[in-house]
Amino acid sequence: MIPIAKPQLGEEEKRAVLEVLESGMLAQGTRVAAFEKAFAYFIGVKHAIATSNGTTALHIALLALGIGPSDEVITSPFSFIATANAIKMVGATPIFVDVNHNTFNIDYHQIEPAITPKTKAILPVHLYGQSAEMDVISAIARKHNLSIIEDACQAHGAECDGKKVGSFGTGCFSFYPTKNMTTGEGGMITTNDDHIAALARKLITHGSEKKYYHDFIGYNYRMTDIAAAIGIEQLKKLPFFNEQRRKNALYLTKRLRLIQGLVVPPINPKHVFHQYTIRVTTEFGKTRDELVQYLTDKGIGTAIFYPLPIHKQKAYSEYNQMTFPHTEKIALEVLSLPVHPFITEKDMDYIITTIEKYQEM
Repeated sequence: MIPIAKPQLGEEEKRAVLEVLESGMLAQGTRVAAFEKAFAYFIGVKHAIATSNGTTALHIALLALGIGPSDEVITSPFSFIATANAIKMVGATPIFVDVNHNTFNIDYHQIEPAITPKTKAILPVHLYGQSAEMDVISAIARKHNLSIIEDACQAHGAECDGKKVGSFGTGCFSFYPTKNMTTGEGGMITTNDDHIAALARKLITHGSEKKYYHDFIGYNYRMTDIAAAIGIEQLKKLPFFNEQRRKNALYLTKRLRLIQGLVVPPINPKHVFHQYTIRVTTEFGKTRDELVQYLTDKGIGTAIFYPLPIHKQKAYSEYNQMTFPHTEKIALEVLSLPVHPFITEKDMDYIITTIEKYQEM
């Protein structure tokens, strides 16, 4: 089986974890601080605050920005559900707007019409590793005095307008095993705002700045030194991982774009291709789900991110009657193919020829 994802943990990560285990300092400590410093430098911001996962990063970012009940946050319905869940976790209301059918990211043309007196923030998702149009979104936010929370959980190292995502507002990253870099589980908040950074640090440790003294009710969302040790080594490798993903994406696109009925992602040099996602349209002659089954039978791993938009989920029943045409059409067509750094040209040739043969059947 050619896997859809393949986390790469080498001898460097193993040695780093062993050093932590031998030190006896397993919880949040010097490795976390070193990882935060390195990640802040990589993104190009003053502060990075390590958390337990990407969802907690989003939750804390919203809280640190003072967003809560009666507030509205504009975001995308085409994302992992954690994006919207974090908004609900602080008592605020997600306001969905449709996505651009080419980039799969929030359609910035639809943001301003959705702004109301209750709107406090815009939460764009950099889906599949491609930045949303942050130059335009930032201008909208400035015009209306809104905060920006970037869901960059799939976009470590992606750029827009010469800046890395996570540096336009308050950035949120995930280090889940399938991401472009991993810590096993973990997350990170990035910001240039001293106040937001200080508040986030207190929020992730039970509202405490000084041990056993608590200013408010907070959470235990800290990262361990074990996870941070892995993260330090993974961050060193991230530029290579991202460049290899781009090369693999280009290799796939050059031939897949010739297959009738497939829509391939645009090759953007600032896209980090967390996922290589095509669209299987009616012109292909077979359904997306039929292609999935065929590829599975032939030993090719695939995934669908995401088969049911957030506004159609049972958990979001109050939104079920809403319609977002691009999102709903895309959800029926998207298919992610292996693009991870360790797939070979032989593997990619096999994927391409298998799809070509299936269309001809």
